[in-house]
Amino acid sequence: MISSSKIFLDGGDPEESRKVKELLGFLDGQTTNPTLISRNPQIKARLERGEKLSNAEAYKFYRGVVEEIAQVTSGPISIEVYADRETKAEEMLAQGREMFTWISNGNVKYPTTHEGLEAAEQSVKEGIRVNLTLCFSQEQAAAVYSATRGTKEPAFVSPFIGRLDDQGENGMDLIKNILEMYKGGDGHVQTLTASVRSVDHLLYAVHLGSPLITAPFKILEEWAKMGKPLPQEDFKYDAADLKPILYKEIPLDKPRASYDIHHDLTDTGIEKFSADWNAIVAS
Repeated sequence: MISSSKIFLDGGDPEESRKVKELLGFLDGQTTNPTLISRNPQIKARLERGEKLSNAEAYKFYRGVVEEIAQVTSGPISIEVYADRETKAEEMLAQGREMFTWISNGNVKYPTTHEGLEAAEQSVKEGIRVNLTLCFSQEQAAAVYSATRGTKEPAFVSPFIGRLDDQGENGMDLIKNILEMYKGGDGHVQTLTASVRSVDHLLYAVHLGSPLITAPFKILEEWAKMGKPLPQEDFKYDAADLKPILYKEIPLDKPRASYDIHHDLTDTGIEKFSADWNAIVAS
């Protein structure tokens, strides 16, 4: 099988970016988020010394990381805004405008919430490339399609499969369902399979034809050591006892605000990302 899927690294350490490119012979792009930046070895070393960063220092560090990654890959690099449950669209948009200036190949990540979608809708009007993250449902993906209609360059939506698996649902069904739903669209949104927990996740995403896939270093390293195999036409994904996520017929031509986009895992993800960022910033 010849794959058209692009493979990204999910990480916040440029050294990992260099290692993955050496292991694979390529790196099509990268995704970052506040949690991954908080796990950067330099940040961890500072915290172990009892040193936290000012908010300005933290953003300067984040910018330095993505600038360094941009020297490794010319592909899309996702940079995530800070958002907690109270952050308004205007605040996200202000961050997004600034982050988009950091590198020439950046995509600004917003959460798939009403506020995040509003920020994304305005961003694409201003020519800012976006990635809507923490997506856990077809309805959310439909709302992303609606909010980013008219974008000059493809928008991304990042369904998190591993976190659905964690609660007993077959996360890969969500990828399959979104890809099927988007067949009825104009192609302006690309599905970026995220929260990849195994090589099987990676291979099945390739098999399904996910345009973009992001995986952590350990998964890409394992795949490389296996010889970078691609799934054959008869590839079967073993979902074990995970509960299927059934496909829904959802029109893509409705206004953004008309979709039911609430999902508990999105709320939990926002809380986790904001808590990890706050943990490195001096109050």
